[in-house]
Amino acid sequence: MSEQKLLETVTSPEDLKGLRESQLQRLSDEIRARVVDVVSRRGGHLASNLGIAELTVALHYVFDFTRDRLLWDVGHQCYPHKILTGRGERFETLRQAGGLSGFPDPEESQYDLFATGHAGTAISTAAGLAAADQTAGRDTSVVAVVGDASIANGLSLEGLNNAALLKRQFLVILNDNAMAIDRSHGAMAGMLDTLRLSHAYSDFKHRTEQLLHHLPLGHDIGEALRHLHAGLRATVHGSQVFEALGFSYFGPVDGHDVRGLIRLLPRLASMDEPVLLHVHTQKGRGCEYAVEDPCRFHSPSAYRVENGQAVFAPKKAVTWTQAFAESLKSAARDDERVVAITAAMPDGTGLADFREEFPDQTFDVGINESHAVTAAAGMAKGGLRPVVAVYSTFMQRAFDQAFHDVALQRLPVVFCMDRAGMVGSDGAVHHGLMDIAFLRPIPGMVLMAPADGDELDAAMTLALSLGGPSAIRYPKDAVPPAMGDSCPPFEPGKARIVREGGDATIVGYGATVPIALEAAEILGREDRLEVGVVSARFAKPLDETLLGRLIGSGSPVLIAEDHAVAGGFGSAVLEMAAGKQLGTSNVRLAGVPDRFIPHGPRDWQLQQVQLTADDFAGTIREMVNARHGAHAHQRG
Repeated sequence: MSEQKLLETVTSPEDLKGLRESQLQRLSDEIRARVVDVVSRRGGHLASNLGIAELTVALHYVFDFTRDRLLWDVGHQCYPHKILTGRGERFETLRQAGGLSGFPDPEESQYDLFATGHAGTAISTAAGLAAADQTAGRDTSVVAVVGDASIANGLSLEGLNNAALLKRQFLVILNDNAMAIDRSHGAMAGMLDTLRLSHAYSDFKHRTEQLLHHLPLGHDIGEALRHLHAGLRATVHGSQVFEALGFSYFGPVDGHDVRGLIRLLPRLASMDEPVLLHVHTQKGRGCEYAVEDPCRFHSPSAYRVENGQAVFAPKKAVTWTQAFAESLKSAARDDERVVAITAAMPDGTGLADFREEFPDQTFDVGINESHAVTAAAGMAKGGLRPVVAVYSTFMQRAFDQAFHDVALQRLPVVFCMDRAGMVGSDGAVHHGLMDIAFLRPIPGMVLMAPADGDELDAAMTLALSLGGPSAIRYPKDAVPPAMGDSCPPFEPGKARIVREGGDATIVGYGATVPIALEAAEILGREDRLEVGVVSARFAKPLDETLLGRLIGSGSPVLIAEDHAVAGGFGSAVLEMAAGKQLGTSNVRLAGVPDRFIPHGPRDWQLQQVQLTADDFAGTIREMVNARHGAHAHQRG
């Protein structure tokens, strides 16, 4: 008979606290196995969660997070935390519609304080909570767990700078695995490498292990810690960066030594001052293929394991990300001024492929979108043609830089925004539903959305020829078939008529154009309606001539976009119509309503917001019938 798994007996942190210290490593290994099992079948963030199992166990063993505060940065490393906080049985539903989110979610559990999917937030929110608790007289411990890539984010540094003003307990745990999504870059990463690799660290680590493993759990080790702390300050100068910011620095310590962690954490938590604990972990720990290739297994799709190796199903179609990479490589071959910038997302944006051919024209600035955009402004001012490849959701973090540093200076920076629209299983923290709304008001900004691969190439060609800023948006999806044998070049403010039709028209922007074509086919087949389809191509400047003619005709016009209705492409069309004093009773908008859309498959999400071919067909059918009814009433 097989031995019962510890994980089957631990359904809450309270159960965890009942385990013996000697059982905690076994529990960590079982959590790791559970993560591998589910992620291999569901997809999700794998390597980072494998590396943080012991630290998560230690945190919940030492603290009581029903009253204490725990913040994660970034949120994708929260899977062991979810398993330990009453969601183990539901972990099978990870990232599925109606199931658990892949990020912290306060609607799931009291142990999740913020819904976090963007980096850099934990130290600032933790500092705010600490200040609130101090003001209210609450005696709580506050812990922020921050990845090594996130610690260099501008907001993290702002938080560190101000958290030092706290006159109370405040613990930041730097989870250092030497990786962001790709290899960490920048001076901060170099400093952490120096700390890990120095002889002083080796000596300190040995002394720390000797101390922690030879003292009883309840022993007062405060004085010994102070001596270790002073010794490290004298020998490892990199730690003085944190000291200069007002933090007492400890580490690096082994993040997989759960026994050592549960001895160290209570002592650090008892210190009435800001403390930074530097923990070294291994990304992909316990899973050989994830250790060997932590970039690929940062956030893999579902796979199967054969002979100890991960095997992925072959991709059936070219993705927009791949098409963007090919388009950019073609542009770089023709113009050596073309450079690409990513904020720690070379794989996700396609720039890892670009980097192989053009390593000297690729810049990874780490998780610092604001810096990426302002650096691009400097590059453009210096005569280069920078392309910033960024997820739409992360472009939100660089709005001011796009306005002030790029557009106000009239600089030719191209923003290529991947994951625009619904993103599927990453859910609300990663949907790209606001980029049109916040970029459209910026003077001089040109906004484009291609509907197929040929249009993407044409949009890129135009963007790199402009004398000012531009943005191209495209979804997390496969590229649809070409809409014709030839693709007219992109001209600012010029839409493309893809299909003629006199009964009604669907004007699609980007990803909604293929859906509109499918809806037109349905209406032609089932209702014998001739429905035209337009690829708008531009949200700014609009094709005012074509759109004005369509609206002025009185025939039904459906404006469709994979973006929030508020402030989006449809809003731009209505603003144009109002300026021309055109009646818009024959116009309907299809887009994302004013609510957050949960995680699930992208197709399912489009159904939730009525952005499918059947929805478009139903709307046009209703509009045509209403128009015929109105005409019949007038004749009567």
